[in-house]
Amino acid sequence: MAVDTRTSVLDITGMTCASCVARVERRLQAIDGVHAQVNLATETARVTHPADLDPALLTRAVGSAGYDARVRPTPGRGPRDGHGAAMAPEAHLHDGAHEKHEGHHAAVASPVRVVVTALLALPVVAVAMVPAWQFPGWQWMSLVLATPIVLWGGWPFHRATLANLRHGAVTMDTLVTLGTLAAYLWSVWALVFGTAGMIGMTHGFELGADPASAIYFEVASVVTVFLLLGRYIEDRARRRAGRALRALLELGAPEVELASGARIPTDRLAVGDEFLVRPGQTVAADGVVVEGRAALDESMLTGESLPVDAVVGTEVTGGTVAQGGVLRVRATGVGADTRLARIAALVENAQLGKSRAQRLADRISAVFVPVVIALSVLTLGAWLLAGQPITAGFTAAVAVLIVACPCALGLATPIAILVGSGRGAQLGILLTGPEAIENADRIDLVALDKTGTLTTGRMSLIAAVPAPGVDEAEARLLVASLEHASEHPIGRAIAAATDSLLPVADVDALAGHGLTGVVDGRSVFAGSPEFAQRHTGAPLPAALRAAIEAHERTATVVVGGWAGTGEEPEARIVLAVADTLRPEAARTVARLRDDGLEVVMVTGDAEPTARAVAAAVGIERVQARVSPEGKVALVEQLRAEGRRVAMVGDGVNDAAALAAADLGIAVGGGTDAAAAAGDIALTGTDLGGVVTALRLGRRTMRVIRGNLFWAFAYNVAALPLAAFGLLNPMIAGAAMAFSSVFVVLNSLRLRRVGTGAADRAG
Repeated sequence: MAVDTRTSVLDITGMTCASCVARVERRLQAIDGVHAQVNLATETARVTHPADLDPALLTRAVGSAGYDARVRPTPGRGPRDGHGAAMAPEAHLHDGAHEKHEGHHAAVASPVRVVVTALLALPVVAVAMVPAWQFPGWQWMSLVLATPIVLWGGWPFHRATLANLRHGAVTMDTLVTLGTLAAYLWSVWALVFGTAGMIGMTHGFELGADPASAIYFEVASVVTVFLLLGRYIEDRARRRAGRALRALLELGAPEVELASGARIPTDRLAVGDEFLVRPGQTVAADGVVVEGRAALDESMLTGESLPVDAVVGTEVTGGTVAQGGVLRVRATGVGADTRLARIAALVENAQLGKSRAQRLADRISAVFVPVVIALSVLTLGAWLLAGQPITAGFTAAVAVLIVACPCALGLATPIAILVGSGRGAQLGILLTGPEAIENADRIDLVALDKTGTLTTGRMSLIAAVPAPGVDEAEARLLVASLEHASEHPIGRAIAAATDSLLPVADVDALAGHGLTGVVDGRSVFAGSPEFAQRHTGAPLPAALRAAIEAHERTATVVVGGWAGTGEEPEARIVLAVADTLRPEAARTVARLRDDGLEVVMVTGDAEPTARAVAAAVGIERVQARVSPEGKVALVEQLRAEGRRVAMVGDGVNDAAALAAADLGIAVGGGTDAAAAAGDIALTGTDLGGVVTALRLGRRTMRVIRGNLFWAFAYNVAALPLAAFGLLNPMIAGAAMAFSSVFVVLNSLRLRRVGTGAADRAG
């Protein structure tokens, strides 16, 4: 019998490297029925567990690994207040968890700690590196200055090491503690029990020096400063990387003005409440306009700069901004049920997940730290067995400990996904998870649906051809007035193409064929050519037959006419109605082909119509008269041929094909079914978002590969250098800190995707 499950998100504090991630995952997954994905970049765990599991078990499991955790409250319907709105005390709990989380970062990466330790380290390094500056008693001054650097400045690392040791674990912090304390304690021993404490003693950089006179205060000091500085820069960069998600969450209005005039916190707004949106204000919740007219700026949600008109009956989205005019809106979605909340959840879910590359890096890092400690001990032993001075062996062993930090390896993938998915959200591109990014990178064929994707999905009048001697304006006015009485999309398109309409009486419709009625005292008809011929009882004029032949392959043609008083009805005009191309369709297809992708158009329309649209946008390969099941079969056929297929669609009939493709992209304005089936959802209506989404995926994977290469290459190159004594511990500390900062800064380049040259380079 299937077990009911649910997914919880834990905010975790104290993780510093990929080995921390692996240990937390192991502790969580030791609980029956629990599957966990822990993310270092977002410092969260996404846990799937039995629905009846006590969440306290999850936090205790994380605590047993040496870290603090808090279950993020699930937004929902809290108790109702007197107004009938949902209370949201969970939000305060979440804020508290967030403050605790931020407080942990401040303790580790405090700028005060960085500045103070750097100022104290300067004289220590100066006198150690320049023998001419080594005044009598300089070594004791170094002890006084290095002690607060190593013990107070490095305390965040030492505290994490002690916490992990209590749980039988070793991490990057263990390497830092071992390296810096080894250098510091050796130096103290040499001062107190050796000859290094003698007033007047100086030393340079000779490897053969007496070990009793060798001190490494500068190594312990500089490594601590470098690591603190690296952690501080890394922390700031990670916060910048998550800025897109925070910007989404901050779009909502904190207060809302009810139609009654009362102002209440937005979290007390209930479905069915009516509220006002004044010029410049943010729409507080999803709803329907019941009164008023205004333009809405949706750029933060869709990426499109042009405002959209909102009138009575228009559905509006919370987080958009009104421009000119006052709207009265009835709330249809509040709290976690708003589109903004769902978008934020999609972005966060994408950042919480793990790619295949990240899972590989985590497995390597989980065993990396114990191996490095063993390698450090072996390095010291090898130097001693080779008859080398203990100082040389000690220096090499410390360098091995310090240089081998796996932090860069652990950050290489999640920080790139964090930045990439956040940038996507800013551009109106919502990713369901890291797999969407990986799949976008491998696509070589794009299948585009026609109706609603390449076209607007709305019918419009594209041509009007009157019979000889007939006034076109008069004919269009009479037919449009009659069609205004019709609910058919073709009729609405004809009516919408005329500014003013005449009153209509005695309308009679023959479903699927045409309709008749009295307009301005004349008996007017409009319908298919067959209907017109039957209604008039005579062949259509030659000019109208030519117009029908010219347009019937690519559009729906309507023949209209009328009879005056005492006259027989006559066909007087041909109107061609078609689904119009999106203005950016041809440009989008060209950009896809420029990126080396093959483009196929898939549609259920007839072959002539499909070919005409394909020719207009530059697509050579067309599959017409394809049913929804046929679209799935086509995708599977293409995949069987070895193609990596991205399916782009917007309707219910596209949902199955979107799910079957390697990558499903649901375009903006489409159905919920399409959005749910896709791997990527475009919130805007610009088809160019397909190009940007694929380029974002490729660039994100390129950054991930670059990050992993440099993280692996750094360790592969640095460890042998350190073991052979070719890497000073101070340089090792700087290199280790730089490697972590490098992968973060490299990932931040993704924030330029979609900005002109940076996008074209994608």
